[in-house]
Amino acid sequence: MIFLTLEHILTHISFSVVSIVIIIHFITLLVNEFAGLYDSSEKGMLITFFCLTGLLITRWIYSRHLPISDLYESLIFLSWGFSIINMVPYFKKHKNYLSTITAPSTFFTQGFATWGLLSDMHQSEILVPALQSQWLIMHVSMMVSGYAALLCGSLLSVAFLVITFRKVIKIVSKSKNLLNDSFLFGEIHQHMAARSTIVRNIPFRSSRNYYKFQLIQQLDHWGSRILSIGFIFLTVGILSGAVWANEAWGAYWNWDPKETWAFVTWTIFAIYFHTRTNENLEDFNSAIVASIGFLIIWICYFGVNLLGIGLHSYGSFTLISN
Repeated sequence: MIFLTLEHILTHISFSVVSIVIIIHFITLLVNEFAGLYDSSEKGMLITFFCLTGLLITRWIYSRHLPISDLYESLIFLSWGFSIINMVPYFKKHKNYLSTITAPSTFFTQGFATWGLLSDMHQSEILVPALQSQWLIMHVSMMVSGYAALLCGSLLSVAFLVITFRKVIKIVSKSKNLLNDSFLFGEIHQHMAARSTIVRNIPFRSSRNYYKFQLIQQLDHWGSRILSIGFIFLTVGILSGAVWANEAWGAYWNWDPKETWAFVTWTIFAIYFHTRTNENLEDFNSAIVASIGFLIIWICYFGVNLLGIGLHSYGSFTLISN
């Protein structure tokens, strides 16, 4: 009873704090001068991380297994993964652009887990026979950690695309009024040729232009690195899952819906890294691939749970209905 009460308290504290962090982010986006609010949002995400860590440890103690055995626990673990990613630039003393992505991700993921699922699914139960293995920690933790990193990196790529498209639209609209302005035409050409060139050609007439330049650079920088970590986790998760499947079902690969979509996800992000290493392809193209990967991850993560079929059907769930 004590553990359940503690879990309930930690859940509501973490969700309340991350809600406040999101409000602070909206204020700082509108008014960039409030440095104190930015520091408060970072401290809020740290509090969220410690609350989610305490929640997972508490659930681990009274359930006596790593809390990643069902959808509710995996969603909490996913939220915890988002909060870890948020802390990386914080400890490196860089301006943390990731919190704009990780805070809402933590909010919606934990909110869905807490209020979007039936309350019966919040109760910890005895592991089904298929999950009573030492491979549970290795396989599921790597997969969910990979999902967290890939989702975060994909959202950074989506933000990169949005800002880049806005620059193209702005430049084209200016060129319509100044057809004889060769500088603008050159700027458009450079943007379509390479993103880095257009950023160099745009004059920093105000601090806002410089802020956008920094933002684009950081989105590309952190997006590629977080996706690299997520891809490694996903690869390890798939390989460990294959070994576990051979022990449990007698075959390394069964083309189960979950396995199939995990392979599709792995292929999409393998294409992403190919576009990153190919000098003939732009960062813009790789960002499009990562954006597609964002949708594929959710199909892989929730698709089998919605269908309730296949060897992974023990993770199916029911939404709250009126």
